[in-house]
Amino acid sequence: MNELISFGLLCFTSFFTLINPLGTMPVYMTMTASLDEKARSKTARKASIVAFATIILFAFSGEVLFHFFGISVNSFRVVGGIIFFLMGMDMLQARLAKTKISDSEVKSYVNDISITPLAIPMICGPGAITNAIVLMEKAVSVEQKIVLISAIFVVMLLTYIILYSSSKIIKMLGETGNNVMMRLMGLIVMVIAVEFFFSGLKPIIQDIIK
Repeated sequence: MNELISFGLLCFTSFFTLINPLGTMPVYMTMTASLDEKARSKTARKASIVAFATIILFAFSGEVLFHFFGISVNSFRVVGGIIFFLMGMDMLQARLAKTKISDSEVKSYVNDISITPLAIPMICGPGAITNAIVLMEKAVSVEQKIVLISAIFVVMLLTYIILYSSSKIIKMLGETGNNVMMRLMGLIVMVIAVEFFFSGLKPIIQDIIK
């Protein structure tokens, strides 16, 4: 029993740290600032569900899929870095916040941002995917696999609650506050993107040299 509790704590703390919903919240806030509360809630819910499904998929078949397609985690980091950088550029220039989104555009906009970049790679990034594969290998018993899936579910639930609660912060900041925060977060996201890119590129170059 103690072993299961220790494994559960390891799963929860590692996923919560890697997913970092508090770090995702400012990006989510700026991207959904022009949506109403219902649309923001739908975006947060869909992003959390997609991220949960993706992590579970990679937990059970990630190593096989990576091997089959010849994909490495480092390649995933490079691509994630490029996506982050482009997103950061848009945020820095305040392009992500539309002043007005018509009713006909809301559904399409929510679908677009909830899958990419929110679910993948913001919530379900290379770190979370790698962690899922490694922990699934460690989970030798059925009980441990259930604990792993439960821990991922709890983290995703907390992620949804944190993103949903950010609606109150959006109202407090107002349009000017959101624009200022978006530009600041854009700069931070671009720095994260560079770190992502080179942390993936460095091992690839080292392998080529060898």
